Amino acid sequence: MNDVTLAPGDPVGGDVVVRSESAPFTPHLRVHQDRGHTVLEFHGEIDIIAALDIVPALDAATGHPAARVVLDLRHIEFFDCSGLRLLYRARRRVLAQGGRLHLVCTHPLTLRILHVTGLDDVLPPLSSMDEVLGQPEAASESL
Repeated sequence: MNDVTLAPGDPVGGDVVVRSESAPFTPHLRVHQDRGHTVLEFHGEIDIIAALDIVPALDAATGHPAARVVLDLRHIEFFDCSGLRLLYRARRRVLAQGGRLHLVCTHPLTLRILHVTGLDDVLPPLSSMDEVLGQPEAASESL
């Protein structure tokens, strides 16, 4: 349930501000639904600080049975080992509960990191949401 609270600078009088604890704001992540999938759209620099902000939303999206999740990396500017840990975490959590995980990535340096680490073998990156959601449900089926 949402609590009604006022913070410094919030409008007062007839205006009420409703805050939800379940969807914390982070400039590094947008979460939305697309064709029956939860899409986690990463933005900006994905480093250790960003990863700390992203983990709660990532865990919420990947923590239920048969989750259908897409990780969208098209809007990132930087991606380090903290980002890789997020991808592995999402993959492990989704697969442990019989779900599906897909990856969208077009950033050349990130694609190289995925290739060098071998993550592209177990979580093949595709270049668009249409390509991911139009393909058969076969990506990332085994641990």
